[in-house]
Amino acid sequence: MYEYIIGMVTFISPAYIVVENQGIGYQVAMGNPYRYSSKMNQEVKIYLHQVVREDAHLLYGFNQLEEKQLFLRLISVSGIGPKSALAIMANEDHEGLIRAVETSDVTYLIKFPGVGKKTAQQMVLDLKGKLGELAGEVAVENTPVSSENQALDEALSALTALGYSDKECKRVAKLLKEEPVMATDEYLRLGLKLMMKK
Repeated sequence: MYEYIIGMVTFISPAYIVVENQGIGYQVAMGNPYRYSSKMNQEVKIYLHQVVREDAHLLYGFNQLEEKQLFLRLISVSGIGPKSALAIMANEDHEGLIRAVETSDVTYLIKFPGVGKKTAQQMVLDLKGKLGELAGEVAVENTPVSSENQALDEALSALTALGYSDKECKRVAKLLKEEPVMATDEYLRLGLKLMMKK
């Protein structure tokens, strides 16, 4: 099992980044790959979780060890797989997520893609009282500004990759277009916040 990888970010897509180490490019699925836009062709350390399936070996990446620990707690819940857990974590409001679990706020939890009422209730049942030590430990990084249209398009592609519908993305796109120019990472963060307000 891999704990982390140190290597060069050589490619960023809506669903993953490629980290090159010793001449091998590792595809690492991320909740918000664009947080690494400012680190293209720079060395990074990414914490990993490996999932081995019959048809694939998948790597999921995290900026901090605390993010990985939160991810592991989420996938321990019945009904939440790695892709759903990444989508939940992409919002980056981890304190809001922890608060919702601790206060049994099912209404907040069902706003995440792929989380229905039953799964939200299961999250509360399985995780309540087990996430407190992670609150406040997961930080958010800022990214410099890039070109407007490309950044917005990339953010919308990332929302789609996380499981949001075209209809939801179009609704959020209208609101994001009214905002000042931002980096892809910032558009994505704001888009995820807007999705939670639906």
